[in-house]
Amino acid sequence: MKYFFTSESVTCGHPDKVSDQISDAILDAYLSQDAFSRVACEVSVCKDFVLVMGEITSKANVDVKAIVRKVISDIGYTEKGIGFDSETVNIDVRLNTQSPDIAMGVDNSMESKIGGDVFDKTGAGDQGIMFGYACTETEELMPLPIMLSHKMCQKLEQVRKDGKLSYLRPDGKGQVTVEYCDGKPCRIDAVVLSSQHDDKVTTEQLRKDLKELVINEVMPKEYLDENTKFYINPTGRFEVGGPCGDSGLTGRKIIVDTYGGKCPHGGGAFSGKDPTKVDRSATYMARYVCKNVVASGLAEQCQVQVSYAIGVAKPLSVNVNTFGTGKLSDDKIADIIVKEFDLRPAAIIEKLKLRAPVYSKTASYGHFGKKEFAWEQTDRVDDLKKYLN
Repeated sequence: MKYFFTSESVTCGHPDKVSDQISDAILDAYLSQDAFSRVACEVSVCKDFVLVMGEITSKANVDVKAIVRKVISDIGYTEKGIGFDSETVNIDVRLNTQSPDIAMGVDNSMESKIGGDVFDKTGAGDQGIMFGYACTETEELMPLPIMLSHKMCQKLEQVRKDGKLSYLRPDGKGQVTVEYCDGKPCRIDAVVLSSQHDDKVTTEQLRKDLKELVINEVMPKEYLDENTKFYINPTGRFEVGGPCGDSGLTGRKIIVDTYGGKCPHGGGAFSGKDPTKVDRSATYMARYVCKNVVASGLAEQCQVQVSYAIGVAKPLSVNVNTFGTGKLSDDKIADIIVKEFDLRPAAIIEKLKLRAPVYSKTASYGHFGKKEFAWEQTDRVDDLKKYLN
């Protein structure tokens, strides 16, 4: 059976990603001073303007405006006169404290009122459903289309920042369509890459440079053939971009952040949220679970759904789908997961060290498939392999 699957990524200068990076930089700043900060920070950007809003309860003293300007500068929006730069942008900060009703459910879970251990004390910060996924398509145990899209956009950022293509500006998007044969990637059918640029470079030169220095450098040659299609800045010009060309908002690239559409999404965004929000922490844990299941050989694909109720520590349900690749039944693997992994919020935070200020690095090019994060470890493989016997 043959089918096609497409995933996209965006550069760090995309307006939505500008917002995500500011939100997570603010979160990290608070956690650096107070590891128990409660943060729910969202950012909106548009021409010459940044709005920081949300709820933060913390002992930390943070210069939010200075963080905003540093993030924008690090991304590369430093050029005057293009409608958005780190020095002249107007910043409005509207931050309140966390609702006491939410805090009550997090600080004193339903279970803690009737006993339980230390991990029963912290309730989920909200209701919701979270998904994790892993597969054997890449060494990162991620779907191939999203990993290629991320790598292409990262390379685009690299050639801009190291000066190889100095005419590039920070905004950009990439997209890769992979053809699957009998459920396995067999070729790349189409590559789309669009990059913001200055007014001096010709479209012809830009297309030539991006093909040679970006696409050819990251696309595996074994997946390319004479029928692979390339669309480079297909509209021609892309001079007006970033927040000047389109408004941006935290949490609007949740599919880019996860698995490129290969796995369902519960709908909760990540950036700007401290780990008591299960939208973030439980999704990270679900990825950790799935990666260990696949790495152990229990399945070639694994998707896990976990659900929570606000103020309740234990998840309401755990659902597993291995798409017919499991060495055991999906029900049996679900039972194994419940037995081997503690899915209560406090246990997740402890296991994955989520009170550390690690979040800024997640805000561009995906939250998964990066070795430096605790949720990408495969340290439970031996514990799971025993079930194969």
